[in-house]
Amino acid sequence: MRTTLLVTTAALCLLSACRQGADDDAMGNTAANSAPVLPVTDNQVGAAPAGALPAQALTGEDAKRMQHQRHDNFERFGKSMKGITRELKGDSPDLAALRKHASTYTELGPKMLTWFPPGTGLEAGKTGAKAEIWQKPEDFTAKAQAFNQAATAFATAAAGQDIAAIRAAHGNLGKSCKACHDLYREEDH
Repeated sequence: MRTTLLVTTAALCLLSACRQGADDDAMGNTAANSAPVLPVTDNQVGAAPAGALPAQALTGEDAKRMQHQRHDNFERFGKSMKGITRELKGDSPDLAALRKHASTYTELGPKMLTWFPPGTGLEAGKTGAKAEIWQKPEDFTAKAQAFNQAATAFATAAAGQDIAAIRAAHGNLGKSCKACHDLYREEDH
């Protein structure tokens, strides 16, 4: 279960609209900063084996709804990453804040692969998700699993008191995000 959580978290982080979130914060875009996160349900994405992309395609409004939900969840990852980075830049990071941000990754990470059913790419509307996600599902899944492992390691480190270990785990989490962003996320998002 931890591996699935980490994989999902990694993919989300990697595909999150980190830059877009920064732009929203700078512009005071409260609508973008307070968008609700919709629940993921099996009837929305179809049954998928643990650790695999969903097989059942979505169309029409269901596909657009999933794109919106995916975007909102990646925004949550981006905000948490910014919060973690902000805390770790200080001399005495707030451990409670770091743990709260880590919980975003462990909560959403395992669900990440369910956010990419067929039909939710560009054919459903504007998205930062590249077509390569569905063209290279094994690699995308592996990167999502690596992300979830890094997210779990970060959460474990954040549960302790060793700031150096937390910083190292944060660096690995960031690397797992970048590994996916580089291949599977459009640069203008």
